[in-house]
Amino acid sequence: MLMEHQRHGMTEKLRRQAMSGTGTGSTGPAAAVRSRTFAVDVTAPGTPQEGIGAFRRAWRAQVGAAFPLPSFAPGASGGFRVRVRASRVHDAVIADLYSESFAGRTQGVRSHVEDRVLVHVVRRGTWRFGGPHDGGGATVGAGQFIVRHNGPPSRFEVQPGTRADVLILPASLLGPVPAGHQVLGPSDSAEMRVLMAQANMTAATLEDLSPVGLRAARNALVELVRGVLRRELDGDEPHLARAVAQAAKDIVDSRLTDPDLSPSMLARELSIPVRTLHRVFAAAGESVGAYIRRRRLEQARLRLLAAPRGRLSVSELAAYW
Repeated sequence: MLMEHQRHGMTEKLRRQAMSGTGTGSTGPAAAVRSRTFAVDVTAPGTPQEGIGAFRRAWRAQVGAAFPLPSFAPGASGGFRVRVRASRVHDAVIADLYSESFAGRTQGVRSHVEDRVLVHVVRRGTWRFGGPHDGGGATVGAGQFIVRHNGPPSRFEVQPGTRADVLILPASLLGPVPAGHQVLGPSDSAEMRVLMAQANMTAATLEDLSPVGLRAARNALVELVRGVLRRELDGDEPHLARAVAQAAKDIVDSRLTDPDLSPSMLARELSIPVRTLHRVFAAAGESVGAYIRRRRLEQARLRLLAAPRGRLSVSELAAYW
């Protein structure tokens, strides 16, 4: 999950910053616009209009006019109490959103600048999307994603406590995405694993990227979202090698105790040939097998150090890992 250690709640200081338009971590509009990150917390109790106003002021101060927010109106049971941390990747955005109360409707696209494709990856809770009228809705639960075009007006309701990653990209870069078209699926699909590996790497190294590197990172995101829309992954694309390798490492780290963990299993999970998996690891200077062994040894060492003296033998560790 992106930027996992966000805190719940909001101090009065942060509340005053949000209401004044400087937002979390900002020293003023001029400094914030130069930053590639955005952070605001409007989870404190208040009316939807207060939350929306504080959010828009913080967005303008930190992000600027290049990324206009869609027009939004809370519904009868609407609310606007959210916490967001986001990364600007050239003309794309990677965001981590937590909601305590978030429901209402958007008015649709008013210009080509607002024409965007959004990827919502729900980590916890549910996010309900609907059309301007009844019918045609979709509910996205934890462990699922949806790719949608923001063109037509839409209604939505987010369950309190929901956590989601949201990617926003210019629609013009992704080719024709029909208005109202939606793609839903599991977030552990091969295409989504690699897309989110790329998103996480980009967010983690954002401030270290040169302008050329930033554009390359955005291009990789665009190509991987295309793969999600096509439901296929081109693992042989050289500029996607790091993302493929990272997605494989993420699987390894989550299954270190699995006796079936192997290069062939990883290749199946990512829907790529085994030779492609070996190639992307070799480019980083470490084989697949070596990475698996190293991570198991590291975890075994940590467990041995954490165990009470004499309570865990090396042979027991070897059998476990």
